[in-house]
Amino acid sequence: MNELENMNNLAIDNLYNDVSNMIEKAKEQVAIHVNTELVLLNWKIGKRIRVELLNNKKPEYGKQVIKELSKKLVINYGRGYSSSNLYRMLQLNEFFEDFEIFATLSRKLSWSHFIEIVKMDTDVKRKFYATMCVNEHWSVRTLRERIGSALFERTAISKKPEQTIINDLQLLSSENKMTTDLFFRDPYILDFLELKDTYSEKDLENAIISELEKFILEMGNDFAFLARQKRITIDGRDFYIDLLFYHRKLRRLVVIELKLEEFKPEHKGQVELYLKWLDKYEKAEGEEPPVAIILCATKSDMMTELLELNNSGIHVAQYLTNYVPKDLLEEKFLSSIKNAKIQLEQREKWKEIG
Repeated sequence: MNELENMNNLAIDNLYNDVSNMIEKAKEQVAIHVNTELVLLNWKIGKRIRVELLNNKKPEYGKQVIKELSKKLVINYGRGYSSSNLYRMLQLNEFFEDFEIFATLSRKLSWSHFIEIVKMDTDVKRKFYATMCVNEHWSVRTLRERIGSALFERTAISKKPEQTIINDLQLLSSENKMTTDLFFRDPYILDFLELKDTYSEKDLENAIISELEKFILEMGNDFAFLARQKRITIDGRDFYIDLLFYHRKLRRLVVIELKLEEFKPEHKGQVELYLKWLDKYEKAEGEEPPVAIILCATKSDMMTELLELNNSGIHVAQYLTNYVPKDLLEEKFLSSIKNAKIQLEQREKWKEIG
């Protein structure tokens, strides 16, 4: 093969790569456009059904209308218009009444995403999962896994007043800024580590490093691993931070300290020292102060509250290394969420009295 043929082949290869990229990008844009139009269509169908049902408030009328409408639509347009799907379309319009907000979401989430989101039993949970789904680019499978692990109930924000939750989600959506309450969780589900019945802190640390990708998925996107057993020296004495991460949206260093035992007050002093050192010597310009997560086998909520750990940037959480069914998780968290909100209301009343 002569030099001219080599040049021609190279030119053709480059041309092919350019055209191929153009085709793939166009196909992607077409897929996005088709998805958006489908989701918007379903919202509009839901609105039309809703208007029909509002004119006749008898429950049995609504069921009959959806059933008969579905029969006719399925014949001409397929099983996508089953009774259950029509009901989801109705819910979609009920739960996302603001068309402009919904239109924005429709460009980023598929119909399958919305089917999972409308199943949520409260509006604030629907807003949470929709916002987090968009923000962290969850697939439908990931969304189902997050719902199955009771992510909302495990996130610190769930214990806050509803308006605070909505404000934090709005901040994330509009300004791409995440609060620590949206980041911190309790407990953390680490069943993927596959640890035996007995293990050491070193075993736990090794397992996390070995399954780092899954660990980061549990902690959330925008989470980057920096160091293991990071050495810091104070007055000639060496200390070691178990794991050090960085969160881009929080713009903070994140210390993770592992404890096989129950949380103890002295753990606070240890981690506070790490945070002050990092704040002074490692924090880059423009970053927020470092925060820490102490992962413990068990903890006392009363103790953590009395120590006012949130004010020091330290979050104490339990970790679970065995699979726990969603029903048990939700049952456990609902009472703790309720108690936390009652305590918050009481503190606010005392402030007003004071």
